[in-house]
Amino acid sequence: MQENERRPIGAHSTAIFLRMLILSIAVVLAFMPISRAAQVNLPTENSSATKYVYPMGRAVGIKLFSEGVLVIGLSDVQTTAGSASPAESCGIREGDIITHMNSAKVDTIEDVQAILEQVRDGELKVEILREQKQAELVTHAVQCSTDGSYKLGAWIRDSMAGIGTITFCDPATGLFGTLGHGINDIDTGMLMPLQSGSIMYASVVDIKKGIVGEPGALHGQFRAEQDMGTLFANTKAGVFGHITDQSLMEAHELVPVATAQEVQSGPATILSNLSGESVEEFQVTITKLSGQDTRSLMVEVTDPRLLQTTGGIVQGMSGSPILQNGKLVGAVTHVLVNDPTKGYGILIETMLDTAENID
Repeated sequence: MQENERRPIGAHSTAIFLRMLILSIAVVLAFMPISRAAQVNLPTENSSATKYVYPMGRAVGIKLFSEGVLVIGLSDVQTTAGSASPAESCGIREGDIITHMNSAKVDTIEDVQAILEQVRDGELKVEILREQKQAELVTHAVQCSTDGSYKLGAWIRDSMAGIGTITFCDPATGLFGTLGHGINDIDTGMLMPLQSGSIMYASVVDIKKGIVGEPGALHGQFRAEQDMGTLFANTKAGVFGHITDQSLMEAHELVPVATAQEVQSGPATILSNLSGESVEEFQVTITKLSGQDTRSLMVEVTDPRLLQTTGGIVQGMSGSPILQNGKLVGAVTHVLVNDPTKGYGILIETMLDTAENID
């Protein structure tokens, strides 16, 4: 690996559920690296110009269900006449998003399976989204000689799940942001198209310490039966949603949001959840500022206890709030693979602007 290699540190670290199904089209589901009303009195000083949010720092499970199904690979299907790959032959590529089959909307592996079993080897019109452009391809599934099912010779993914950290909650709207970067498919690198999703309660049970060349990771247990909030956007600047359990904000204090101009090199802190559900504050230094989206800040961990526990920044800490001079300035997003004491962050202003301007 190159010395300056960066790796996102949220959501790809812990699989909640992993299943592989060889269905009518070789398919797979995986994910690496899935209230009480509260009255809030906001500070009145400079309230017209300053936004206040709760910095969170709490680890959560994240579930995401895709809009359409993502093609993550192509393969041959063994038939009585030899091997064939209808998907490849008709022009389907890795990274395509299949949205419809014979005009029927498909969002899940089961949707695809049902249509292929119904159509069998008849004509199949496949609508795809590629680089934000729609296209229609025509093909015929083939019958697998091994199990008798009809397949296209493509691997698809319909959902993902993992662990990350909530960055902020807005008391006025219930808006929250997490990760500070998008959830990308581990095989294709593509931003997963979001149909629906949620965050779940999580408890950190173990930490794999980061070392040079091998990022560490938070390991968590999730309460899949109860959601904390719903997702509405998966973007390059973070994953956003609305809190459904407003009591989550009661243990936190409101802080003002810093503008990009207020952020400076020097001492800062991050909030992170390294054990159970407890959020703690750790010392870091902002060593560099730039305008590179999810890498607007370079952060170096200086806190001896954090270094001893994690080795620095680990996967699952994506979204950890960065505070400086009493204000929320950003969120941790990436770790340097060959120096886990250092990583990158995104400006909180970028996260909020992105969330508030989604159509």
